[in-house]
Amino acid sequence: MRKMFLTLAFVVLMGVPVFAALKAGDRAPNFSARASLAGKEFTFSLRDALRKGPVVVYFFPSAFTKGCDLEAHTFAQEKDKFDAAGATIIGVSADSIARLDAFSADPNYCAGRFPVASDPGRRIATAYHLTAMAPKPGMKDVRGVAIHHAFIERTTFVIGKNHRILATFSTKDDHLTPDAHVQKSLAIVQQLASK
Repeated sequence: MRKMFLTLAFVVLMGVPVFAALKAGDRAPNFSARASLAGKEFTFSLRDALRKGPVVVYFFPSAFTKGCDLEAHTFAQEKDKFDAAGATIIGVSADSIARLDAFSADPNYCAGRFPVASDPGRRIATAYHLTAMAPKPGMKDVRGVAIHHAFIERTTFVIGKNHRILATFSTKDDHLTPDAHVQKSLAIVQQLASK
């Protein structure tokens, strides 16, 4: 009886179920979100983007942090190749839309080449079964501005026109550098375009 009680207590204390990120073959949850492209706000719709071709949805911890800056800059540099493959890029983070307005327009990061969407309540991240963690107390970005939002785990999804996830990869599980997320997703959409 005691062993059963301890097992039950452990399960209750765990509280929140642990989910793995959605994987290849899963249906991608549709979402709409406030987004910024070159500092101009608009509503991004995954459903609308998929009508044009595959979509690379990449989640990142925070604008104006080293790895995220590298990833955004690399996506911006490779944007023409994604366009040639008929693919749309959308970055998603828990950053406020005001932070993303600056990030999307900055020539050192998104450079106005692709949009980034704000997910402050982590509704989109949760739909994709991603976790988030709080920043360290007093953490600041590369500009010296305090970061107050949760960090969504760095994960990239390549989604086909049929709303099915074609590939999922993350820094946590696949040990990829931020710029490797870009190269791996580019290879997938280029392969799709060549079929």
